[in-house]
Amino acid sequence: MEPLLTGADTLIWRVGTNRSETEVVEAATSLLTRGGIVVYPTETFYGLGGNPLSPATVAAIFAIKKREREKALPLIASGIQAVREWVEEFPALAERLAAAFWPGPLTLILRAVHRLPPQVHASTGKIAIRVSSHPVARALAASLGGLIVSTSANFTGQRACRTLAEIPIELVRQVDGVIDAGRLPGSLPSTIVDVTGGSPLLVREGCVPFMEIERAAAL
Repeated sequence: MEPLLTGADTLIWRVGTNRSETEVVEAATSLLTRGGIVVYPTETFYGLGGNPLSPATVAAIFAIKKREREKALPLIASGIQAVREWVEEFPALAERLAAAFWPGPLTLILRAVHRLPPQVHASTGKIAIRVSSHPVARALAASLGGLIVSTSANFTGQRACRTLAEIPIELVRQVDGVIDAGRLPGSLPSTIVDVTGGSPLLVREGCVPFMEIERAAAL
């Protein structure tokens, strides 16, 4: 499928009546599987993503975003089975929260398997991961074997972006492709909760109120 727009070396596709999500995902996948970096929609804001198993791709994402290497990169999974494949364990607490809030804007911190490149989790041994409720995000993760980097498509320290127009043009020019799905819900990012202990630990407030998480954890 031909891109709707071509800006510099960045291909831009718009999900719309004459371009289905499937067509757009197929086009973006051709870039991702060759180590490319793509801006894509999630259920909250636009994400900056690529193959987390490619050290070169991960390094490029850090550079584009101007993100400190000591900060781990969050991930989106194609489904709960993909999550299980990349964590050492999926405890009962994670099971309860996943059943209550996935797919959706709840990111769980879990212990990563050793074969995941340490650059992704900043050598912490833990990954921040969720199953997105946005079909494009899940499909892109599936195209890479189950996982895609999902850091926000902005420069570090700047606000997350709900529309393509809000993303700095300097960032857009550095990626290989952009999927424009119009205005996204925005408002709040995903809630981040550490479930590596016996009880949920709030790391970042977001879309899912922590009170609801505590309630689901107690079931």
